[in-house]
Amino acid sequence: MKIDLGYGRTIVSVEIPAKNLGTLMHPRSMEQELTEQEIIRNSLHNPIASPPLSEIVKPGESVVIVTSDVTRPMPSYKVLPELLTELAKNGIADDEITIVFGLGNHRRQTSEEMQKLVGEDIYRRIRCVDSDQEDILSLGTTSGGTPVDIFRPVVEADRRICLGNIDYHYFAGYSGGYKAIMPGVSTEPAIQMNHRHMVKELASTGNLKENPVRDDMEEVAQLITVDFLVNVVLDEHKHVAGSFAGHPIEAHRRGCEMLDEFYKCKIRQKADVVIVSAGGFPKDINLYQAQKALDNAKYAVKDGGEILLVAACSEGLGESTFERWMVDSPSPEWMVEEIQRNFVLGGHKAAAIGLVMRKARIKLVSDMDADFVKGLCMEPYNKVQEALDDALQRQGAEALVHVMPMGGSTLPTLE
Repeated sequence: MKIDLGYGRTIVSVEIPAKNLGTLMHPRSMEQELTEQEIIRNSLHNPIASPPLSEIVKPGESVVIVTSDVTRPMPSYKVLPELLTELAKNGIADDEITIVFGLGNHRRQTSEEMQKLVGEDIYRRIRCVDSDQEDILSLGTTSGGTPVDIFRPVVEADRRICLGNIDYHYFAGYSGGYKAIMPGVSTEPAIQMNHRHMVKELASTGNLKENPVRDDMEEVAQLITVDFLVNVVLDEHKHVAGSFAGHPIEAHRRGCEMLDEFYKCKIRQKADVVIVSAGGFPKDINLYQAQKALDNAKYAVKDGGEILLVAACSEGLGESTFERWMVDSPSPEWMVEEIQRNFVLGGHKAAAIGLVMRKARIKLVSDMDADFVKGLCMEPYNKVQEALDDALQRQGAEALVHVMPMGGSTLPTLE
């Protein structure tokens, strides 16, 4: 069977013998009668556990809209026109609105990237800025000790609206919701303090119940209010399949329910080999982002099995501390042990990869130099077919192979 996988801005294919193919983990069909714009518009007109925007935002008030940066597939250019139309109806002028890209700990963006994210017309009309960790206001701390240090324009705005897409997250449970604030427009020390909870058992993919990372993020609401949320769920083609607007927690939870309905995939047994694609650009822009797909794949592979991670990584590893841990650590086991002794933001993703390496061999199909990949304790390949052929040779002629074309958005669960 020939299967296509996203790889950067292109598609690569792999042929799997029928006798070996286990579960092809595509999301369930998300066919919609409404257009994307109608879905978004309906959510704005029917907010969840919240008054409509017309009762929240008043004429003359300043509005900050926090949205995702270039490393996320959030289609801001689709959501913003509908949102700005609603704000205009409320008497909010363009010059009273600022769009803030929540960088978290990511790199700054170019003006061309910003324009592509919001669309040419909106970029020309509305002030667009990256969050800046050097320009913050300190609002206090959470009960877990996380400093709530937030980008000043977000704090000083009269109203705050947060956008995002909902996906699985390997320790916050899901993306979206208050992640736009923490870590989106927070500082590195704050993000590090929040993320140190990732080593706790309940900080796991798809879990919101007593998840210490998510609970800490949402405790920020006691110190800075999000007035309105718009979160979307995307289908496997990155089209808007669902939009959830209103209360920043209640609307987020409804979106998570939809994600589970369509992206949790049942498997009868774990496989000897799992082929997982991050889903193409921007989810495989670097290994720092593609790690999410790798982490989901661990739920589908047997102990001692092999994971074939298909991720172009056109920008390499993607973050300096992560790169230092991946390149300089003496072993994967050391990374896992060190993150518990000394939590370091960036190192946390390396440690998460180390946990997967405890379970399975990792073959990385990427554009990165082969010798460099070997130094990451991974097996380098340029073609996914070669990686699969080698895996089948090692695992045996009858090896079971699962495939996850949208690895970052697909959560395998045993029946």
